[in-house]
Amino acid sequence: MAQLIWNGLFVGSFYALVALGYSMVYGIMKLLNFAHGDIYMLGAFTGFAILGAVGGVSPGMALPVLLGVLVVTMGVTGLSGVVLERVAYRPLRSAPRLSLLITAVGASFALEYGMRAAAGADPRVYPLRLGGTTVELLGARITLQQVALIIVAIALMAGLNVLVTRTREGRAMRAIALDPRTAALMGINVNAVISRTFFLGSALAGAAGVMAGAYYGKVDFLMGFLIGLKAFTSAVIGGIGNITGTMLGGLLLGLLESFGTYWLGGEWRDVFAFGVLILFLTVRPTGLLGERVTERV
Repeated sequence: MAQLIWNGLFVGSFYALVALGYSMVYGIMKLLNFAHGDIYMLGAFTGFAILGAVGGVSPGMALPVLLGVLVVTMGVTGLSGVVLERVAYRPLRSAPRLSLLITAVGASFALEYGMRAAAGADPRVYPLRLGGTTVELLGARITLQQVALIIVAIALMAGLNVLVTRTREGRAMRAIALDPRTAALMGINVNAVISRTFFLGSALAGAAGVMAGAYYGKVDFLMGFLIGLKAFTSAVIGGIGNITGTMLGGLLLGLLESFGTYWLGGEWRDVFAFGVLILFLTVRPTGLLGERVTERV
């Protein structure tokens, strides 16, 4: 049981990191950014390229080097998210929602197959692989590298939560989420705040991509598709637009997958996870911490 819980929390931390970008963008723009999972893929390949340029890394320096690559990759994917918003979404901000949705799907395919053209269709082995000695804790077999990755994920999520809830920038984000026109009248630069929101969400997705590549050991151009769907599922379960709820949703989905794999087998993992999503939303459509909203007239 302890092993299942640990495995679920470990995978769920990746889902939560990626899901935060979905939730933040939807909370401010009411946009389902389906290209977000491919930013995760872009982060994994960015880390792959940087590590390949650095060359061999001794086992003792693997974690410090990975943290350095993580910071650089977050900057690259954050800027990529800003460019995506500026080129693909901002010109259509006043267009019908369907136009934005179709553009998001198009941006997703552009990122996927652009990376396929650049890096090839075959999976790539990551230049740095986190292994480590296994220890037993409360009946669960874990590695120090797993603990380090979870600590990094928790630190990033906690930092984002502090930024959104306790800073001037966070107040501006919440104001735009409530009413962008009124926020603009009050002197808030709506375009700048939305760009910074894309930067933050994309940076977190890029960090998750690097950590996943280093832990699982391989990357490919379609790796962002499924995790993008699962991150979106996490955001919906937790209450899309709610930062704390999104984090909980990611961890809950990881636990569901872990127990579903144990009960039904690995081939039923995704079926179980998405089936539970459907059942959950029939009971609580707004998610764990989401609030029912009414349209302004």
